[in-house]
Amino acid sequence: MSNVSRLSSDTTSRLQLLVLSNGHGEDIIAIRILHELQQQQNSPDIFALPLVGEGHAYQQLNIPLIGSVRTMPSGGFVYMDSRQLVRDVRGGLVQLTLNQIKAIRRWVSSQKKLGNKTAILAVGDIVPLLFAAFSGTNYAFVGTAKSEYHVRDEVGLLSRTSKAAYWENFSGSIYHPWERWLMSHRRCRAVFPRDSLTTEILQKWSIPAFDFGNPMMDGLQPSFSSAKFYNVAAQQQETARPLVITLLPGSRAPEAYNNWQVIMTTVSALMASFQERDSILNSSGNVVFLGAIAPSLDTNILSQTIQSQRWQPHTESPIPLPDPKALIFHQKNAYLVLTQQAYNDCLHWGDVAIAMAGTATEQFIGLGKPAIAIPGNGPQYTPAFAEAQSRLLGSSLILIDHPTKVVQVVQSLLKNPDSLHVISENGMQRMGKPGAARRIADCLQAKLGSREKKQGGRGQASP
Repeated sequence: MSNVSRLSSDTTSRLQLLVLSNGHGEDIIAIRILHELQQQQNSPDIFALPLVGEGHAYQQLNIPLIGSVRTMPSGGFVYMDSRQLVRDVRGGLVQLTLNQIKAIRRWVSSQKKLGNKTAILAVGDIVPLLFAAFSGTNYAFVGTAKSEYHVRDEVGLLSRTSKAAYWENFSGSIYHPWERWLMSHRRCRAVFPRDSLTTEILQKWSIPAFDFGNPMMDGLQPSFSSAKFYNVAAQQQETARPLVITLLPGSRAPEAYNNWQVIMTTVSALMASFQERDSILNSSGNVVFLGAIAPSLDTNILSQTIQSQRWQPHTESPIPLPDPKALIFHQKNAYLVLTQQAYNDCLHWGDVAIAMAGTATEQFIGLGKPAIAIPGNGPQYTPAFAEAQSRLLGSSLILIDHPTKVVQVVQSLLKNPDSLHVISENGMQRMGKPGAARRIADCLQAKLGSREKKQGGRGQASP
């Protein structure tokens, strides 16, 4: 409390910033922005209230939590299945929500009594945005859940016939009128959509939307330089390098273990195809399956599935990874590597991904690479989620309804370099360039952290 008590109404005192987020992915995005804020002069004092989950990510930056937190049975995926909502209500969702609203208002009130300037950063969807709007103080919004790409592309509306499709865009935007009202409120000082197309649409209303990119693409630098891939003998390097297929099963147990079973079925199908005369492999004749495994998962469980399909433990990794604890397996001309410490490298090494994940799939595609997705049983990676993600990511994400169909898709991708070029440009456009967290932090400091002068216009993107 000492940091708070010594602040006064002096205009040079630091801003008191409360961050609201509603999910693990949203926590991570918030952390990237907050890290950049903490590097700035006269950075705000930061507090957090994760509305979903326990907010462990905030511990990385020693950010204190102001209220009750609890992990709900759905894991935050209530919008995908009404049954999950029922489970959460039975698990105490209503009482938790009421406690969180009280905690926000109590925090704002206590800070104002001390004469401190306050603001809220809402990260996620309408829930933290609504809480921020009802807090009585200025706020900004990072919209992670919605994109105009869900309903349109640069050419026009997507061809869809369901009633749900009409509902998503009935008012001319993926964001409904009540959401746009919250974003155009006089106390909303900045909105950061996840892509340029969404920003362009929101700026048609009186919304201070800024096109700064997506923080999901920050912090993905690999441990190696691009010279590892290409040098003077670029063509020889490429033909000598093995085909690398990144495996993304998701991060939440037990769903990720079920996803892994499905992914290993695709691996078996690909292994069978590699033995054929007209193999899709390059002249090296080798393939590496690179499993990006969340630290929270038990690799022993994954290893059992691998070894049941006649993979043998191996000692030497076929590609350099900054993970001495990586588990390596070998079968014929292929290697399978499980790593829990080299996530970024898994994304950069991969030529194509087999994906049953949310954020990881989007990040892989944002690097300009294609991903093949197989819907699972959820609660996250359901058919509905995968279909929505395919609209969000366009041609970069290829949905298949059965694991064995992966062979045909991989063959088509690797035999069509023009298609890969289109996929690369599409992915980078939809996910944006790195550096968004820094740009957002700079804007937050300007819009929330200082005594603003009156501005003539709103809703204009800064350069």
